[in-house]
Amino acid sequence: MDWTSFRSLFPVTRSWAFFDHAAVAPLPRPAVEAIREWADDSAANGVATESRWLARVEEVRRAFGALLGCDALDVAFVKNTSEGVCFVAEGLDWREGDNVVTAEEEYPANVYPWMNLAARGVELRRVPSRQGRIELADLGDAMDARTRLVSLSFVEYASGFRNDLAAVAELCRRRGALFFVDAIQGLGALPLDVQALGIDFLAADGHKWLLGPEGAGVFYARRDRVELLHPISVGWHSVVGAWDFGTIDFRLKPHAGRWESGTFNMAGIVGLGASLELLQQAGVAAVGERILEFTDRLCERAPRAGWAVYSSRRGDERSGIVSLLPPEGRSPRDAARWLRGQGVVVNHRAGRLRVSPHAYNTADEIDRLVQLLGEMP
Repeated sequence: MDWTSFRSLFPVTRSWAFFDHAAVAPLPRPAVEAIREWADDSAANGVATESRWLARVEEVRRAFGALLGCDALDVAFVKNTSEGVCFVAEGLDWREGDNVVTAEEEYPANVYPWMNLAARGVELRRVPSRQGRIELADLGDAMDARTRLVSLSFVEYASGFRNDLAAVAELCRRRGALFFVDAIQGLGALPLDVQALGIDFLAADGHKWLLGPEGAGVFYARRDRVELLHPISVGWHSVVGAWDFGTIDFRLKPHAGRWESGTFNMAGIVGLGASLELLQQAGVAAVGERILEFTDRLCERAPRAGWAVYSSRRGDERSGIVSLLPPEGRSPRDAARWLRGQGVVVNHRAGRLRVSPHAYNTADEIDRLVQLLGEMP
């Protein structure tokens, strides 16, 4: 891959060394151009060219099917990860006494929807991590005969710990529980095959590692799990004969499309599609290898500047997120603010500095970040 050419597609590089893709990524030029093309066409032609853009939606859907290793019809477009979580949380036929198991340090989007089930007698069990790592045995100990579902992130947002999805899925299979994955902190940057892994449901917004605009993401439902969920937010587009407006025939689509209740966020989807195509042209595996090279480099050098590495760096537990512990007397919040004044964008979470580079970054930028960490006043 010609990473110099890849980098040239990111206007953000003209002003910033940007290491905050775990928050909101800057748009690459192809996404901007795709959104502009749709907007210009919409202004010039209105609905007259609608079929062109509906066909584009299906192209993007097929691209996501390829990314996730599933049939394109098993992918629905959503406005954010939380919407996908809620499809599952509100859709399952919960019984009083059921429980959901998740990690104690999950992002709130993967906590509040499960907490909201308390009124229906559903318990949320949150498993503490051990020095930033979520142990499979601890998840197993939290499960029992009434565990209906385990819900975990692909990559934990604050620590950067990458869960062993295959092992968790196997644990769920043995225990008779469903497995939901919040994939927002890894999808696009690290390979993920839902069928090979045995994932039942997945959701991810596109504005982080997928390099898309905010407000456009995907929801995956395994085909033989679709009928387990009572569909919420049903609309005209949820049914088999969606475009036959004059006929009321309440037959829901037999796949994830039933959760697409109405009109698409066309600008978001075409922008997200352009970013996904860019990543697929580079190769998601190659993108992931490059990101891990950067995070390995950072973890090797940061201690020299007095910042200890909190994130697990054991083999496949590594991710694009590095969580750094500050030297005594230093504030990660203040460090992030000071670095921004130096043209470097990072963030802070859980009392630690969070650094999340992407494939268009460079080793020189990583080295400059480390140098600045050592020079902080």
